[in-house]
Amino acid sequence: MFSNLRRAVRRGYRRAVDLSHPARSPLGSAVVNCLVYRDGFRQEDCGEVDEALRRVRKNGEGFVWVGLHEPSQEEITGLAGLFDLHPLAVEDAVNAHQRPKVERYDDTLFAVFKTVRYVEHEELTATSEVVETGELMAFVGEDFVLTIRHGGRGTLGPVREALEAAPDQLAKGPAAVLHAIADHVVDDYVAVTDAVQNDMDAVETAVFSEYGGRGDAGRIYQLKRELLELRRAVAPLGRPLHLLATEPIPLIPPDIRAYFRDVADHLTRATEQIGAYDGLLDSVLQAHLAQVTVAQNEDMRKITAWAAIVAVPTMVCGVYGMNFDHMPELHWTYGYPLVVAVMAIACLVIHRGFRRNGWL
Repeated sequence: MFSNLRRAVRRGYRRAVDLSHPARSPLGSAVVNCLVYRDGFRQEDCGEVDEALRRVRKNGEGFVWVGLHEPSQEEITGLAGLFDLHPLAVEDAVNAHQRPKVERYDDTLFAVFKTVRYVEHEELTATSEVVETGELMAFVGEDFVLTIRHGGRGTLGPVREALEAAPDQLAKGPAAVLHAIADHVVDDYVAVTDAVQNDMDAVETAVFSEYGGRGDAGRIYQLKRELLELRRAVAPLGRPLHLLATEPIPLIPPDIRAYFRDVADHLTRATEQIGAYDGLLDSVLQAHLAQVTVAQNEDMRKITAWAAIVAVPTMVCGVYGMNFDHMPELHWTYGYPLVVAVMAIACLVIHRGFRRNGWL
């Protein structure tokens, strides 16, 4: 009940997205939007990317922010030549499925982030999807930011809105945009790890309940797989963020490094939380397997006890079923009820003994 209440509250407080924002208005190709910023304020839509970049470089101030969604090789080739992007980074950006990283190519930084989303579900099953992942890549230069998104997750509309609401921060240039993107991605990590707590509670409660089912192993393994996918997105980002926060990189001003240190702290929290979840799931799984073993032993004891009880009349009936003329009390009038009474009394005595020892 409390898990459902937390889920309902989380849904209720989810921020509404303004679909009229330019960041969510596709231009008919892989280019989602193209904006020019100067002194922390948005100046205009790009129109043509090359013309906007030419104006920015002619004026010597401001920068261009171009957003792409799953571009093809042909679509990104022109932009790669315009922004002088390294071929290896361009190949990674097109093919996706990259490990989170930050690389420097001459005067350009290339950053790869894994985006995550918690998939809402009423009940965790052995096939439930808990974490959905995507990729977000960013090329950052002195006067441009080029972002490339793969998958349905990771829209940067809220990031643009937040930056435009803080012109002093946006005036710091492309480095501020890179920080905002990293902060947004890591905030999603923290939110997803907090949301996974509901599933952890559900699994733990089911395993340690009085009537915990033996089918809980599938749910535990599924949650471990989803947690592993989340760890693959979160853990590798630690080193790149440390690099941005501590190393003297020309494109990252010293005052921006402090912001990256804050993001790195949030990432550390998410990483530690995921590690704690994984360890707890290992303990829950071991406890579940131990419960299954105990239950199987109890079943075997019951089967053995009933087999011992049934063995008594089976033995007596087997003896009297032999074709011999000289059998004890064979022709006695009360022989049959006597044998039945002996079998019944023997079975009751054995049954009582097993009950007293906890076998039945």
